[in-house]
Amino acid sequence: MTLPYSRRRFLATTVSAGAAPFLRPSRSSATEGALETTRVRLVKFPGICIAPQYVAEELLRADGFGDIAYVDAGTSGELAAVVGHDRADFTLDFAARTIQAIDDGGALTVLAGIHIGCYELFARKEIRSVSDLKGKTVGIQSAGDNPHAFLVAMAAHVGLDPKQDIRWVPTADPKVRPLDLFAEGKLDAFLAIPPEPQELRARRVGHVVFSSAVDRPWSQYFCCVMSGNTGFMRKHPVATKRVLRAFLKAADLCASEPARAARTIVRGGYAERYDHALEAMRDVVYDKWRDFDPEDTLRYYALRLHEAGVSKSLPNKIIAEHTDWRFLNELKRELKA
Repeated sequence: MTLPYSRRRFLATTVSAGAAPFLRPSRSSATEGALETTRVRLVKFPGICIAPQYVAEELLRADGFGDIAYVDAGTSGELAAVVGHDRADFTLDFAARTIQAIDDGGALTVLAGIHIGCYELFARKEIRSVSDLKGKTVGIQSAGDNPHAFLVAMAAHVGLDPKQDIRWVPTADPKVRPLDLFAEGKLDAFLAIPPEPQELRARRVGHVVFSSAVDRPWSQYFCCVMSGNTGFMRKHPVATKRVLRAFLKAADLCASEPARAARTIVRGGYAERYDHALEAMRDVVYDKWRDFDPEDTLRYYALRLHEAGVSKSLPNKIIAEHTDWRFLNELKRELKA
């Protein structure tokens, strides 16, 4: 399934904004050898923070990929799992969920960190820190989804037992949003991801306890990392490097042309409101993939998840067996700002 907007329309919104250099094939493509495949499967999920995954489509086409398919993830906790089980080839996903998908046996290799910070914890006024969540009700869509994984790691970081100290409230009906339950006063706290923080601010509901884009330690690590199916990468190293290049250039485009990226997201059906999409593009930090170390990110979250008892794998095992930084290091030299 391809995105419901045309190549011509995308070009009209990007090239007119001075983004033509992003769409030109890289000069190094000619020396990399021929693509082993022109087909690539990406994961589709209605969310804003993984915008580079969707903005990358025309960059991929410009670099030789003629068949780009999108596979529905279902829930935010399944993006990496879809790739790990060979239903798709690449995705962005929260680092902690990627680690859990690996821990569950997924055939995943992490290639790069893509962006910093998209989570914001909204709470009642008496809750001022993560430690204050002890004994409180926290809404999640389902156990194991990305907000749940993030808060499990954060609770472990401050010394809470996330299994015993927090009263998790999953919604049984996928049509019932934890955001609405929080707005109705039925929950004490809710971890929001774009466009939910933008909606809560517009509705003036709750207050922000922390933002992973600006508050330490979370702002010092990648939020979403890019991973690929290990089998695909072994068979198609040239294609793997070009997909990673497209994702990194798309992240740069989200940072430098947030209005164009926001329009692309809305046209693709990943957000309903342009103003919320634009605010999210400006809030999420897309321009740090050259500066931060994705290995540090995996080590940090793997330790937190292991401490919380929700992951068996230690950081060294994850890093040794499920990462490959060769392409990222090459592209850092190639795509110097």
